[in-house]
Amino acid sequence: MKYLEVKFHIASSEVSIASDILSALLADEGFEAFEPTPEGLMAWVQQSMFSKEGVERATSAFPLQGTRITYTVSEAPDENWNRQWEQEGFRPIVIFDGKEEKPVIVVHDTAHDDVPHAEYDIRINPCQAFGTGSHETTRMILRQLLAMPMSGRHVIDAGTGTGILAILCRMLGAAHVFAYDIDEWSVRNAQANLLLNDIHEAVEVHLGDSSVLPVAQEQDVEQAHAPSFAPSLVIANINRNILLADMPRFSSSLVTGGELLLSGFYTQDVPILLKEAENHGLHPILQSQDSNWALLLLKKGKSS
Repeated sequence: MKYLEVKFHIASSEVSIASDILSALLADEGFEAFEPTPEGLMAWVQQSMFSKEGVERATSAFPLQGTRITYTVSEAPDENWNRQWEQEGFRPIVIFDGKEEKPVIVVHDTAHDDVPHAEYDIRINPCQAFGTGSHETTRMILRQLLAMPMSGRHVIDAGTGTGILAILCRMLGAAHVFAYDIDEWSVRNAQANLLLNDIHEAVEVHLGDSSVLPVAQEQDVEQAHAPSFAPSLVIANINRNILLADMPRFSSSLVTGGELLLSGFYTQDVPILLKEAENHGLHPILQSQDSNWALLLLKKGKSS
């Protein structure tokens, strides 16, 4: 799958803030990966998803006053994209317990050996896929999964990327994880990372969008004989527009009483997501944030 590399130069007194805002706007236009630079932002998008009009929408009416943005577009060769991860890897990411006294989760690649001991040791070679645990949204979901009962649950991991969330769910005792991604490279990478963590069963990875999801039967998640294919948890760390579009499918996939764990969006996106969720019988039970990124935990209400 071919990617374009877009280099944005941001003329602003608040380059870091402008870079965060631009990342969110570009995510709505199909961009998948971002890297802040001293001059602005590097962003990557599939060639088939690139739209000059979309970039113009994100840059022309920028909400931060006094900001001027220019950009250049070039093709991102596959060998260069992969080589950065293969040679440099990423520094281990550590998730501490509530009091930050001891590591609970450590996420690391195979290039580093300076890794602290943790209860859950997740090995990830990310290649082109998103999800090392370094981003605020991934860290929030990892922490939230630790606080949720997982034993025996059937889980959907939407937009799995590297497979990091599916891996943790299985480590926490999930009975089965159904993961999917629209990117063929991500599917292959997630499958490789499952094997890297000695996970050989109970996690399946599919290529596609939310149309690959099963539709749950109308049974209570707490019933002892709920069907094995009926998920009680859907996890989605995706941009706001895709979450809005997929909300009906997420709801129909969950059993009554099931939960939807969302991130990948900014705090200002929360009201519109909550409104759409309510339209599909999903009610908020928890909200948190890290910097200006947000997380929502929703529950599918009982049928009236």
